[in-house]
Order: sequence, then C-alpha cells, then structure tokens
Amino acid sequence: MSEMIKGPKGVPVYLPPQSNTFLAVREALAGPARRAGYGYIELPVYEDTSLFVRGVGESTDVVSKEMFTFTDRGERSITLRPEGTAGVMRAVIESGLDKGQLPVKIWYAGPFFRAERPQHGRYRQLQQVGIEAIGVDDPALDAEVIALADEGYRALGLTKYQLRLTTLGCTVCRPPYRERLQAFLAGLDLDEETQQRARINPLRVLDDKRADVQRQLVDAPLQADHVCEACATHYGLVREYLDALGVQYVEWPRLVRGLDYYTRTTFEFDHPFLGAQSGIGGGGRYDGLMAQLGGAPLSGIGFGLGTDRTMLACEAEGLTVGDPARCDVFLVPMGAEAKRHAVALAGRLRAVGVRVDLAYGDRALKGSMKAADRSGARYAIIIGERELADGVLPLKSLVTGDQESVASDDILRVVVERLEA
Repeated sequence: MSEMIKGPKGVPVYLPPQSNTFLAVREALAGPARRAGYGYIELPVYEDTSLFVRGVGESTDVVSKEMFTFTDRGERSITLRPEGTAGVMRAVIESGLDKGQLPVKIWYAGPFFRAERPQHGRYRQLQQVGIEAIGVDDPALDAEVIALADEGYRALGLTKYQLRLTTLGCTVCRPPYRERLQAFLAGLDLDEETQQRARINPLRVLDDKRADVQRQLVDAPLQADHVCEACATHYGLVREYLDALGVQYVEWPRLVRGLDYYTRTTFEFDHPFLGAQSGIGGGGRYDGLMAQLGGAPLSGIGFGLGTDRTMLACEAEGLTVGDPARCDVFLVPMGAEAKRHAVALAGRLRAVGVRVDLAYGDRALKGSMKAADRSGARYAIIIGERELADGVLPLKSLVTGDQESVASDDILRVVVERLEA
C-alpha cells in the first residue's frame, strides 16, 4: 500500500460542518462592504516579486522573511501574495480605474501566504476579507472603512474585541519624528540586528515584543504626539465621525502595523481571548502607495480582516455561527419506483430554493432515517409504494417527531411554508 500523502504544514482545511462556519464568517465580514457600494475584485494568487518589495517595504518581516518566492519557467521572480493591498493597487493602476469615478471602492477575499512558523491562529495560508477605498482623502471615508469592519464583527455577535486607533503622520511630520525616534533609540542598549532595524525603519522597533526592549521604550517619543496640524485635524475628524457612527475605540499611540505603507489613520482589532495571536484584523491609510507603484498620487485606505482568527474569536466567545445542517429536507425512497419519484421531487424542491438530500444506496428504512438525522435536516419525507399509490406523502419533523400527511400535489407548497414558519 502506498504511503498516505499529508497536507502541507500550517495550512488549515475546513471540512463540513466547520466549513459552514467559515463561509458564514466570510459572508458576515464581506456583507457590510457590499452594502456600502464596494465592488468585488478577484486577485491573482501570485504577482511579480517586485510589487511586494516596492509596495510592502523591503525592511518589513513580510518581505525579508515571510514571502513564498520562486522563479518561474521564464526566469521571472514570482511571489505568492502575502497581502492584498499592493495587488489591488496594481490592478487599479493597470486597468485605469483610478481615472474614473473616485473613490474606487473594492472588496476581496481569499487565501494569502506567509512562510511563518505555524501555531494556533498563525498559518502559512491565511484567509482574509479586505477592502480598499482609493482616490479621496476624506476623514469620513476613513471612518466608513473602520465602521464596516466593526459592523462585520458585530454581525457575528462578537463583543469582547477592542478597536485600537492612532495616526502615523504624513510626509511632512514623519521625517522629523523619525529623526527624533532614531536619536532616542541610539541611546538604548540594543543588539546589532535591532540597531540595524532602527536605522532602516525605527517604527519597527516600537513593535518589538521582547520584554527587555519594551522596558527601554517606555519613554520613547510617539508619532501621535508629533504630528503636523493637517494630520491632527484629519485624525480629530476621524474620531468625530466614528463617534457619530457609534463605533467604540481606544487610542493606542504605540500601534505599529507590519507593513511600511501606512500613513495617518491606522487601526487594529484585538481580541484578548486569542493569546499571542490576538489581532483579528486591521488596516489604515496609505497615501503614497499608488505613486510608489507607478500610478497617480492618489490616497487610499483599507483593511484586512482575518477569517481564520475571527472564527477562533467566535469559538472563544462561545458563538455558534452558520448553519451546520447540510440540508433542510431529506428524502427516504423505499424501492426503485420510489427512488425515481424522489429524484424528481428533489429537483423540484431545489428549484424553489430548498436544500435537499436523499438516501442513496438502497438502504433499509432504519439506516436511511439515521442518515436523515445526521444530515441536520428539519424534515424527512418517506416515499414508498403505498404513498405513491395513495398520492399522499408523510412529512416528518426531525425536530419534534410530529408527522403529517400531505397530498403529493401540495408537497412543494407545504414544505416551503413549514420551512418559512
């Protein structure tokens, strides 16, 4: 016997009934964006490596350590997408969407890939739902993007997460702050690798999780305290709009995202029940990214919400998400003629939107009813020779055990009525 082939490490597989939860979570996170006028984009799973080097930032861990990069048959360097924003920007620029009505409002969903050390909530193939709003620098748009993420989490019933909010400044106030932070870091007792990080991207040091480093950063200058007047006004309006929308947030001046393109409004959703991997989503504004990728100097803001981690958050809060049932009605045919009738009836019920399965394999009644119970169906219809002759079908509730007789000609109407009740 051949050795069984196992799936790749760090790649979760969602099978029924858990996959029903996965689909329900993804729909809940995407639904608010659709209702706000965001159109769907299906992104390539891989891109030219230079897109992520230029767009995400060469000094980030994502680019320097975590990308799945390979050379294709044409000797081109190709990378499996580690995030969605750069790919959306490339597609918008290439298609000319940025030359039409603004803002360009896009949503997407699917797998992203990072060569990380797998652990609970941290995967090499991670699932996300994301949106991007491109072309308008308006604090109200920032608030909309944040509120849409918050709406998705609330739609699932989540209540224990925390929205953390800050501003990372702009091209006017970032450079002097960067110099001030570098001067502060130069006086600390840091290892050579961290010193190098401070020279290239000092903000990354603020995100260092090591206790000995964090102790030295207590008095570090913060960008939120050194923003220009324009950034302060922008940030103040974002908070006003969030207050008007009823979105609760906590100002978090030490917030550092893992990608270099963020400017001004930056945010993260944190769930305390998930341990070390507590971030369930986040995003921010990226005003220089489009120009950096060869497009017009247009602003943008977006988010990426982790479908996997949101599922874990729902589980941690004891929430039941999605319908675990495979079908609404289970047909049990007894005999060849009954099976022909059941196949036809299944088609008719599915045509009016009813989820239907039936007992295959010529099982006995007892085995078929066990299959009906396992399917999660609310009703079973048993079809035998007598039922066919009488033109009356028994409709059995698998929830209460009650049974009623329904004329064959009325079965579609009655089933739909019972399911809607």
